[in-house]
Amino acid sequence: MTAADWTTIGQPQDIRLVVADMDDGFWPMLARLKRRGVEFVPASGRQYATLRNMFADKAAEILDGGELSYIAENGNVVALDDKVVEVHGVDLDVTRHVIDLVDDAAASGEHNVGLVVCGLKSAYVQRSDKPFLDEVGKYYAALSIVDDLHEVLDFAQEPSAYTPDGDAEIVLKLAILDLDGSERFTNEKLTHLRADYQVVVSGKLWVDIMNIETDKKQGVEALQRVLGVTPAQTAVFGDYLNDLLMLEAGDWSFAMGNAHPDLKAAARYIAPSNVEHGVLKVVDRLVA
Repeated sequence: MTAADWTTIGQPQDIRLVVADMDDGFWPMLARLKRRGVEFVPASGRQYATLRNMFADKAAEILDGGELSYIAENGNVVALDDKVVEVHGVDLDVTRHVIDLVDDAAASGEHNVGLVVCGLKSAYVQRSDKPFLDEVGKYYAALSIVDDLHEVLDFAQEPSAYTPDGDAEIVLKLAILDLDGSERFTNEKLTHLRADYQVVVSGKLWVDIMNIETDKKQGVEALQRVLGVTPAQTAVFGDYLNDLLMLEAGDWSFAMGNAHPDLKAAARYIAPSNVEHGVLKVVDRLVA
């Protein structure tokens, strides 16, 4: 499929859901969209608490006390009006296995490594030295230091048992930080997990272990079910590879002008780049 330029969209459409990374220029339009029944949802790999820290106060100001919806942790957490409606995660057996695996690698001196157990309520670490915490703190606004990560297993429950009104912790994903570089650790220690889990090198120092079926597309589909919105009423914007499957959830799919070539090949339209406030321009055309 060859993507068309966004300017070929000739008239406003019946859009009810817009999913994209937040664009700073988008705030003035947010209240108008809400009044017209259009839900705008930031979709990110970041922690849910981090997204709330970034956006909640501004959203409340713009929406007169209202709240945003979110797709966080690459689809592991879906929140509608800041109320969690769906979670996905990893089971407690693999959590225990990875805790032991990382502990053994660190104790042997093989790898300069530590584990972040990413829960719905908080992220948890047992390593507390400054270089490690400085790197972890860039991504996790809600962070708890425990003596032993096995303690988390005592108050966590399996993701399949999650209910929105429950109090138990859910392990969403396992993030391993190797300060010497994540690729060697991944190749040496984690290949046996790939059959049942996503094992994704997410940065020079990071590797994530997640539910094999979880992605941002699932997050969009969860919101569509809750809101009663169809793919034909959904506009989705992406720029990186973790947005690729998400484009399938909306008939109005856009790759940003600065997006990865694979996204441009998969999208229905090309939008202006992020630095040109591309989401803002396209939504203005779509929703008028």
